[in-house]
Amino acid sequence: METGAPGLSDQTIARHVHRKIEQALEDTRVVLVVGPRQAGKTTLARLHARSKRPYLTLDDPTTLAAARADPSGFVRGLAGAVIDEVQRAPDLLLAIKESVDKDPRPGRFLLTGSAHLMALPIVADSLAGRLEVITLLPLAQSELEGTAGDLLERLFEGTGLPGAERPVIGDALMKRVLRGGYPEALRRAQPGRQQAWLENYVALILERDVRDIANIDQLNRMPRWSKCSPPMPASW
Repeated sequence: METGAPGLSDQTIARHVHRKIEQALEDTRVVLVVGPRQAGKTTLARLHARSKRPYLTLDDPTTLAAARADPSGFVRGLAGAVIDEVQRAPDLLLAIKESVDKDPRPGRFLLTGSAHLMALPIVADSLAGRLEVITLLPLAQSELEGTAGDLLERLFEGTGLPGAERPVIGDALMKRVLRGGYPEALRRAQPGRQQAWLENYVALILERDVRDIANIDQLNRMPRWSKCSPPMPASW
């Protein structure tokens, strides 16, 4: 029976965007990696930390408090940095703009943030022309299999479909589709445990992220959507 991915480790899986980030850091002052929670942004960001670009996370209460209390002072002492979860202190973006305008060397800041960070006007207003945005999604099947993942490129080049040495069909294909590509879910060997993680993930996103980015009434009804409930009547 096909199970999850026992022993799965983010750091042993090559992500397709890794090279994109490296290239962006070579010629762009600020690189922002956005994507859903638990897609692997933190693991990927740590790989790009250097002595002159140390890793800082705003999940740490002390670091977060310092960033919020004095954004300019926080950034002023940094030649560069990897700053994880930057949406927790959006005023840092203005301080980073000021810093990279004074010192425009490429590759100074690598930031990560949740997808809704791009909805903040401060991102476009403060970092236009200084920022490259790279989206990181959960693990692709080609990443899990260690293959190139260049299907679209081959199709556009007219070289045809790549051959599949071990095609996945039938029940095995359905199980693979249902388990998805979130690393934490894939670490769970049993389908029931994968489903439990995914249900909890959706519930937490609804309770936390949706409340953060929108003023929504009757929030308690939203989890019904994740269970494929019928459409609500027009009077609702």
